[in-house]
Amino acid sequence: MMKRVHRPLAEAVLQNLILIFNENQKADQVIQSTLKSNPKWGSRDRRFIAENTYDIIRWWRLLKFSVEINERKFKDEQNFWKMIGGWLTIQGYELPEWEEFKALEAEKVLTNYAADDKSRKVRESIPDWLDELGEKEVPNWDAELAELNQPSEVFIRVNTLKTNLEELKKVLAKEGVEVDEVVDFQNALRLKKRQKIDHLKSYRKGLFEVQDAGSQKIVEYLAPEEGATVIDACAGAGGKSLYLAALMQNSGEIISTDVEKRKLKELNIRAKRNRVDIIKTSVINQDFIDRHSEKADYLLLDVPCSGTGVLKRNPDAKWKLKPSFLEEIVQTQQQILNDYTKLLKSGGVMVYATCSLLKSENEAQIERFLSLSDEFTLEKEERVSPAKTGFDGFYMARLKKK
Repeated sequence: MMKRVHRPLAEAVLQNLILIFNENQKADQVIQSTLKSNPKWGSRDRRFIAENTYDIIRWWRLLKFSVEINERKFKDEQNFWKMIGGWLTIQGYELPEWEEFKALEAEKVLTNYAADDKSRKVRESIPDWLDELGEKEVPNWDAELAELNQPSEVFIRVNTLKTNLEELKKVLAKEGVEVDEVVDFQNALRLKKRQKIDHLKSYRKGLFEVQDAGSQKIVEYLAPEEGATVIDACAGAGGKSLYLAALMQNSGEIISTDVEKRKLKELNIRAKRNRVDIIKTSVINQDFIDRHSEKADYLLLDVPCSGTGVLKRNPDAKWKLKPSFLEEIVQTQQQILNDYTKLLKSGGVMVYATCSLLKSENEAQIERFLSLSDEFTLEKEERVSPAKTGFDGFYMARLKKK
């Protein structure tokens, strides 16, 4: 029996795509806003809207090939309808006899989709320039690219300041959430199925945070001691700062900084929920660097990057990323390494990290930094490979100041 689609849900997907591609809005924010707009939608409706929006974005180029659209940008709403109809056809839906779908030839769509002579750029649905760069800079690019096109899983981190892994598993089971433990991770759990969890009592009580396993590994890589002074210099909304506090048993001092003040406000809210009181927040600028020079025992630099390691959860990024942005972000990373490392004491430890798979943002940056500074030595470095782990892609390097 073929699956059926309801028009209000298809229209929701349509509006999502228009906002994401024509208005350049971020996919996760658009989808979240859409789902909040109609509280009458049930879990199945919400899943249809979210999953089909993400899947159409993820397979955009392959889908354009399948429905035979050549335009680079869609000015005509009909092209978006054609993409939706093509994807629903591929997914085994019975297309309604709507005006928007009348010109769509289902057999042709399926034939094109199944053709085995497609190039990798079309088959894996990625821009030419990014595929060529990945081939040049990313080890095992074929496997990484295939994994980056899989839907992301949801990982959570146990807040050990309030509970432990075994107790949290029991609490979540009572709340209807099934989880698996993650091999080689002491505080990570994986949801067996994607579902809404930020409304749960256990979440509101601060028993856990949503955090990818790769991201958790970066914090464990720094491995700060209790009572230490840590500066998280690119903290954002503070997921890593909160884990640092848990590893330090809420003992010592964490200074979480970012260039955007609004993100730090979110961190302060999360810290209260997590029962963390050793975090102080500050906007980072030259004055901050001067006042806190050589203050940190540990320094975390989770720097801005291309985000090529997190395309599973942000598939729209591959269509919005430009070579010019990549050139700019590499310069920003170099500037951060040059300026922010002044915050670290002699004998202190720092971790440089990105959520990128590109060598130019990772190993090449550390090689360049070490060639320009004789104050630091590289202790170890590691890539988190999506293809090998199923996690997001990360790079991390642990350095010590002499």
